[in-house]
Amino acid sequence: MLTSKFGMDLFFFQIIHSLAGRLYFLDSLAIFFAKHLPYILVIVALIFVFRIKPLREKIFVFVTLALSVILSRGIITEVIRFFYDRSRPFEVLDFNPLILDINPSFPSGHAAFFFALSIAIFYFSAFDGRRWGWWFLGFSALNSLARVFVGIHWLSDILGAVVIAFVSVLIVRRLLKSYMPGKAEVVREG
Repeated sequence: MLTSKFGMDLFFFQIIHSLAGRLYFLDSLAIFFAKHLPYILVIVALIFVFRIKPLREKIFVFVTLALSVILSRGIITEVIRFFYDRSRPFEVLDFNPLILDINPSFPSGHAAFFFALSIAIFYFSAFDGRRWGWWFLGFSALNSLARVFVGIHWLSDILGAVVIAFVSVLIVRRLLKSYMPGKAEVVREG
């Protein structure tokens, strides 16, 4: 019954989560990436914004990032969770997760937030071969996989959040397109 209901989610969850509880160092690292890495990403995102010049472009980038995150995490994710209350893996499989989260599992709020931030930064980081964007995408994926590892998300929670984040950034970009300062690349201090 459990396999038919969760199918591939259960398969991938068991592969990733099976490593939990074996090595203290690995568990500690996963907890750090799942719980504390988001704070670092927010600080680095602010650094990204404050490196932009002139002020009008800095404000435009900040507003784009903020609206993308608000739409993805604060609106779309919460509307879905209001209508669809999916149980977390530790509730379904009856084990103690390495960290606790009591909100509905689908979609992942962390992934919706950080992938929206990452995709928007990727869009604005064309000046450096998208290094900022690639780093943010990588760390967002690391945070998301760590949340599966610690036992609080299914892989489809993450994938659903990535889709929501991508759509949110596209919507915000379209809404703000006419407000984009100049049509040139955003210039940064070097």
